Amino acid sequence: MLDFLTQPAGFDIGETGLLLYDAAQPLWRAMLVGLGNTLRVSLPALLMAVAIGLTVALGRTSRVAGWRVMAGIYVDIIRNTPLLLQLLMWYFLLIEWLPDSTQALAVLPGIWLSKGGLAFPWLAPADDGGAWAWSWPQQDTFNIVGGAAVTPEYLALALALSLYTGAFLAEVIRGGIEAVPASLMEAAETLGATRWQQITRVLLPQALRTIVPAATNQFLNLIKNSSLAVAVGYPDLVSVGNTALNQTGRVTECVLVMMSVYLFMSLLTAAFMNWFNARHAVKGPV
Repeated sequence: MLDFLTQPAGFDIGETGLLLYDAAQPLWRAMLVGLGNTLRVSLPALLMAVAIGLTVALGRTSRVAGWRVMAGIYVDIIRNTPLLLQLLMWYFLLIEWLPDSTQALAVLPGIWLSKGGLAFPWLAPADDGGAWAWSWPQQDTFNIVGGAAVTPEYLALALALSLYTGAFLAEVIRGGIEAVPASLMEAAETLGATRWQQITRVLLPQALRTIVPAATNQFLNLIKNSSLAVAVGYPDLVSVGNTALNQTGRVTECVLVMMSVYLFMSLLTAAFMNWFNARHAVKGPV
């Protein structure tokens, strides 16, 4: 049934990440590259979504009215517009508003942003084959050379996933924060704890018991929503799978392979979060 996966792929993939690939390699290798690209965008987006969700949730529960208003506007806008439209918006903003590679923006020292994507420092082997060292991107006559880079498609997908999931996580975290009895924060303040200590030592560890189960659903949604990458041409698992089924005509088998991989990733994520939740519930904050 799956013997077609050993046939030569016969197509190239624009982004291969850290995996070596060419069109003469078997289809299973192409699918593996697609899976790697899915993980390469999903994991950083998940971390960014957590950071965004925590920041916005603290803004929603802030004592400063301005922070509450701005956080509320962000949550309302992001949660009430389709993710696909947000993804397309970020993609078109990146490819239309950013300058060409010949006039890239220096975001930070060694970090360049242009229509060609985001270039940043990265470890690379020395020219003489010696020890690895940091390679820093530099502006050349026609392009950015050195370092590593991610494409506008990758950036658009990562931004859309992290901002969209972050808005939902913000409400999950806000609910967990508001479930913590106010008397605990008052007791910490009475003992002389600073606001930062109250949040990190009292509020968040207690809120985590409520946050983790609901946040698991958002993590699963982020992984599954990464399949929208096909809309902007990022070669994730679904994009590579679509090309494979068009090449081979094995529609049912290719779809089953993709569904099985997403199912495995979702079950693995859920199992890890359930383990983390059980460990936290038994042993307390970690």
